[in-house]
Parts: sequence; structure tokens; C-alpha cells
Amino acid sequence: MTVNETPDTRQRQRSQDEAIAEDVSAVRAEYAEEEAEAAEREAAENAAALEVSLSLRITRKLDLALKRRAAQEQVSPSALIRRLLRQATATGGDERVLTVQQVEEIARRVMRESA
Repeated sequence: MTVNETPDTRQRQRSQDEAIAEDVSAVRAEYAEEEAEAAEREAAENAAALEVSLSLRITRKLDLALKRRAAQEQVSPSALIRRLLRQATATGGDERVLTVQQVEEIARRVMRESA
């Protein structure tokens, strides 16, 4: 025990540490649940998806850029390309909104930074 530290201060600090640990645990549990739901949705989409092979001629530079972006977003190149094609062909306004993938990436970054 330091000179300025009292048993009461230590108890308060311990309580704060426990509260923070509980909050982190709750966030992790919620994140895990959301990840499980996202995996279920993806599995359902995959089951309903058509298996279509596309043959594209792209430059090495574009190939590397797609692979790099997919790695940054922690998705497969195929998933990234599907999303980009979906966005490119979507009808609607030009409003910029966060995609599910962007929200998930934000959640991943928050979890990495809080760990």
C-alpha cells in the first residue's frame, strides 16, 4: 500500500476495474452474437446464390488492389467483388450510407483498439 492509498481507495479502484471488465465482456459477447448472425445470413445468402463463374480480364494492378482491399476489410476477394457489383447495379438515390461491411469493420477496429 502506498502512502496515499487507503483500503477504501483500493476497494473503489477494484470496483471500477471490475465494472470495466464487465463492460468489455458484455461488448465482446454482443459482438460475438452479431458475428454469428452475420455468418448465418451469409450462409443463407450462399445457399440461395447462383454459382456463376465470371471470366474477367483485369490488370495485375487491379487484381492486387482488389486483393489488398479484401484483406483490409477481412473478407474474401469474391465477397468484396460481389458487394462492389451489387453496389454498382443498385438502383436508388446517391445517398452515402454505411454498409453492413463498413459497420462490421468499425466494430472490429473498436474491439482491436479496446483489447
